[in-house]
Amino acid sequence: MVYSKQIVNRLNRVDGQLHGVLRMIESTRECSDVVTQLSAIKSALDRTIGLIVSENLEQCVRESMADGQGSDEHVKQAVQLLMKSR
Repeated sequence: MVYSKQIVNRLNRVDGQLHGVLRMIESTRECSDVVTQLSAIKSALDRTIGLIVSENLEQCVRESMADGQGSDEHVKQAVQLLMKSR
Protein backbone atom coordinates (compact mmCIF):
# COMPACT_ATOMS: atom_id res chain seq x y z
CA MET A 1 0.00 0.00 0.00
CA VAL A 2 1.13 3.51 -0.72
CA TYR A 3 0.60 5.79 2.27
CA SER A 4 -0.57 9.35 1.71
CA LYS A 5 1.38 12.44 2.68
CA GLN A 6 -1.45 13.21 5.11
CA ILE A 7 -0.73 10.01 7.05
CA VAL A 8 3.00 10.70 7.17
CA ASN A 9 2.31 14.25 8.38
CA ARG A 10 -0.01 13.00 11.13
CA LEU A 11 2.56 10.49 12.35
CA ASN A 12 5.31 13.11 12.33
CA ARG A 13 3.07 15.33 14.44
CA VAL A 14 2.42 12.47 16.88
CA ASP A 15 6.16 11.82 17.04
CA GLY A 16 6.72 15.47 17.98
CA GLN A 17 3.98 15.31 20.59
CA LEU A 18 5.49 12.21 22.14
CA HIS A 19 8.91 13.80 22.35
CA GLY A 20 7.23 16.78 23.97
CA VAL A 21 5.70 14.52 26.61
CA LEU A 22 9.11 13.02 27.34
CA ARG A 23 10.47 16.52 27.86
CA MET A 24 7.51 17.29 30.14
CA ILE A 25 8.28 14.22 32.22
CA GLU A 26 11.98 15.07 32.40
CA SER A 27 11.12 18.55 33.62
CA THR A 28 8.67 17.07 36.18
CA ARG A 29 5.54 18.72 34.82
CA GLU A 30 2.23 18.11 36.53
CA CYS A 31 0.58 14.73 36.05
CA SER A 32 -2.57 16.29 34.62
CA ASP A 33 -0.56 18.07 31.90
CA VAL A 34 1.22 14.85 30.94
CA VAL A 35 -1.99 12.83 30.86
CA THR A 36 -3.72 15.51 28.79
CA GLN A 37 -0.96 15.34 26.19
CA LEU A 38 -0.93 11.54 26.19
CA SER A 39 -4.70 11.55 25.64
CA ALA A 40 -4.23 13.87 22.67
CA ILE A 41 -1.59 11.51 21.26
CA LYS A 42 -3.87 8.52 21.72
CA SER A 43 -6.70 10.31 19.95
CA ALA A 44 -4.42 11.35 17.09
CA LEU A 45 -3.21 7.76 16.68
CA ASP A 46 -6.80 6.46 16.67
CA ARG A 47 -7.73 8.92 13.93
CA THR A 48 -4.62 7.98 11.95
CA ILE A 49 -5.46 4.28 12.22
CA GLY A 50 -8.94 5.04 10.90
CA LEU A 51 -7.50 7.01 8.02
CA ILE A 52 -5.05 4.24 7.11
CA VAL A 53 -7.79 1.59 7.18
CA SER A 54 -10.20 3.70 5.15
CA GLU A 55 -7.60 4.58 2.51
CA ASN A 56 -6.59 0.91 2.29
CA LEU A 57 -10.22 -0.18 2.01
CA GLU A 58 -10.88 2.37 -0.72
CA GLN A 59 -7.82 1.23 -2.65
CA CYS A 60 -8.72 -2.47 -2.31
CA VAL A 61 -12.35 -1.93 -3.33
CA ARG A 62 -11.30 0.04 -6.43
CA GLU A 63 -8.87 -2.72 -7.41
CA SER A 64 -11.52 -5.40 -6.84
CA MET A 65 -14.06 -3.52 -8.92
CA ALA A 66 -11.52 -3.04 -11.71
CA ASP A 67 -10.86 -6.79 -11.66
CA GLY A 68 -14.59 -7.56 -11.63
CA GLN A 69 -14.48 -9.05 -8.13
CA GLY A 70 -16.58 -8.38 -5.05
CA SER A 71 -15.37 -6.25 -2.18
CA ASP A 72 -17.00 -8.09 0.74
CA GLU A 73 -13.74 -9.68 1.93
CA HIS A 74 -11.96 -6.32 1.93
CA VAL A 75 -14.71 -4.75 4.01
CA LYS A 76 -14.50 -7.61 6.52
CA GLN A 77 -10.73 -7.17 6.78
CA ALA A 78 -11.12 -3.42 7.31
CA VAL A 79 -13.62 -4.01 10.12
CA GLN A 80 -11.27 -6.54 11.73
CA LEU A 81 -8.39 -4.04 11.59
CA LEU A 82 -10.53 -1.37 13.23
CA MET A 83 -11.64 -3.82 15.93
CA LYS A 84 -8.03 -4.84 16.56
CA SER A 85 -7.01 -1.20 17.03
CA ARG A 86 -9.53 -0.69 19.83
